[in-house]
This record gives sequence, structure tokens and C-alpha cells, in this order.
Amino acid sequence: MQDEKNGIPIRTVKSFLSKIPSVFSGSDIVQWMIKNLNIEDQVEALHLGTLMAAHGYFFPISDHVLTLKDDGTFYRFQTPYFWPSNCWEPENTDYAVYLCKRTMQNKARLELADYEAESLARLQRAFARKWEFIFMQAEAQAKVDKKRDKIERKILDSQERAFWDVHRPVPGCVNTTEVDIKKSSRMKNPHKTRKSVYGPQNDVRTHSPTHTPAPEAKPATEEELQDQVCLLGLSFWIPSIHCGEPGQQRVKRWAFGINEVLKDQVGREQFLKFLESEFSSENLRFWLAVQEVKKRPIREVPTRVQEIWQEFLASGAPSAINVDSKSYDKTTQNVKDPGRYAFEDAQDHIFKLMKSDSYSRFIRSSAYQELLQAKKKYDILRLTALV
Repeated sequence: MQDEKNGIPIRTVKSFLSKIPSVFSGSDIVQWMIKNLNIEDQVEALHLGTLMAAHGYFFPISDHVLTLKDDGTFYRFQTPYFWPSNCWEPENTDYAVYLCKRTMQNKARLELADYEAESLARLQRAFARKWEFIFMQAEAQAKVDKKRDKIERKILDSQERAFWDVHRPVPGCVNTTEVDIKKSSRMKNPHKTRKSVYGPQNDVRTHSPTHTPAPEAKPATEEELQDQVCLLGLSFWIPSIHCGEPGQQRVKRWAFGINEVLKDQVGREQFLKFLESEFSSENLRFWLAVQEVKKRPIREVPTRVQEIWQEFLASGAPSAINVDSKSYDKTTQNVKDPGRYAFEDAQDHIFKLMKSDSYSRFIRSSAYQELLQAKKKYDILRLTALV
């Protein structure tokens, strides 16, 4: 759909005293699906498009109801970073930062809806003990947004809003992310609290018809305070942003699984240093390069795919990686028609290699154990300063 030549035509349309960038109409989507997906029934095309909209792959720019209309209603594509296929699982702290940031921006354009204002009030009560940290993070993100180009900021604002329309939908709308057993149980028991290092809290889900205020937070234990030291690092909207000095609890989490290392910027840096000491850093660099290409604009993808191929997989590649013949053959074919997922098989193979081999050695290494002990001392000093 987003292909520059054969995809849905993206355009800027003029509105009263303004321009609306990067949009297409609902009828454009329906006609494209009928033409390119061999769908004969217009109703079937509309149904498929509505499913895609409900999961947030594209969204209407005029309201918060994620459905597809076969008319002139304007839609915009979601950035790949926010696609549900990337399996983001936002927490209430992420939602609190987002709503708090919205109150700092252009009020005429980004004024909170009634249900959002109610959610913000509940979240502020639930996170009263650390609201100052949430406010500081929202303030930092708002400053970054102000530096962006006006049109770029307008598009990013709509994409961020659409993400929350999926994960915290308007009351009465179906939450398409509530599909697994644990989430289903929360829907049946909306007042059930979740365990958290920050004490009891209610899961603020706007699809629940009623909510009860979160219970008063218990006094923080030493372990909770250690995590609070790094609360500013729990950024969702600015990927891979963490406080410069991770605490012991954050470093401990790296031992839970390789995914905990890969999603933490400092964890990736430490893992890369370890791999460099073993002369196998090309595996992680390849994995990160493939992750990065998935988030690039589609027009930049072919060039970047060729660069990755030449660096890691081509004959005589300077940072050659070791993949099995099946993955190599499949990747060779994919690169002939380069897309964001051309390296999916090779990346999966490398991930399994790192998980079963180098990651285990990293966690057992003296470098990791020494870092863990150093962070324990660091946390004690920070806690002493806080007291």
C-alpha cells in the first residue's frame, strides 16, 4: 500500500486556511484493494480495510473511531514504529506521559477529550508518588517536539494519537489489543489491580464502563526506590532513551532474557562491547541494522537493504555473518525485490545464535557481574542522596 509507484497515492490537500499533509481517502483504499488484492466484492474490501484500521495500520485524521469509510474521509498511514506487529505493550506510565505532554502543547489543536482528561486525573492520583518524574519526562518530550518542523510535528502528533486510540480507545469502541488470556481476564475484572514495583495501581482502560480510584500507594521499599531513580528512563515515545546511569534493578533485568538486553540502550552497548571482546560483534550489528531498516521510509529501504547485504552477507563482506544455507538462499531471493523484511530469515537465525550462545556467556561474564556490583554501590549512593 505504501509503495511509491504502485501504492495508494499520498497527497497534501488544502483546507480552510491550512494544508493537510500526507493523506489519502477511504475510497482510495477500497479501490486499491479491489484492484491489487483480487477482491471482487466491495463490501469485502471495506471489511478488510476496517480490520486494518481497527489494528492501527492507518487511521482517520478527523476522529478517534478506527473504521474505514468508502468515501472522501481522509486517512493517514501509521509509522511502522507504532505497528501492532512490533508487539509494543504500553503501560499506564506511558499513557500518563503522553496525556501530560498533550496538556503542554497547543491547546486549541491538542485539547484533551473528556475521557482523556478523566484518565489523566486517575493516573495522577495513582502515580502521585512519582508524578514529578512523569511531568519532567513529558516536559522533555514536549521540548523535543517543538524543535521539529511544523508539518512533521503535525503528522507525528496524529500518529501518536492514533496509537493510543488503539491501546486506550474511546469508550464504547472495541479494544483490538485485548486478545490474550491475561488481557481478557482484565476485561472481565476491570477493577483488579496489577502487581507493580511502584505499588498497587489500576489499569486505566477506557473501554471499561466504570473505574475506581487507585488505592493509596504504600511506602516505597529500598528496591522500589532503586527503580524510581531510573524512572525517567522508562520512555516509550522516544525509543531507546534511558537515564545515563542505569540502576541495579535495571541491570538485573538484562538477565531475564536477551530481549531485556536488546530493548535497553545501555544493555545493547554493554552486550556489543562483550561481543567485540569475542570478535563476534557483527551478529548484533547486523540484527540492529535490520531492526533499523524496518522503521525507515519505504523510499529509503532498497538502498539500505543493499548496504546491509554488502556489509554482512555478500561474497567478501567486511563483517560477514554465519547463517545457514536455507536462510541465506531465502535472503538472496528477497534482496532482488528489497523490502523492510528482506532479512527476516537471516535475522531470526542470528537472533537464535546470540540467544543460545553469546548471550548466556555475557550474563555469566565477569564484565556483567562487575557491572551489577558497581550499580549496587551506585544505587546506595543515590538513595543516600535522596534521603
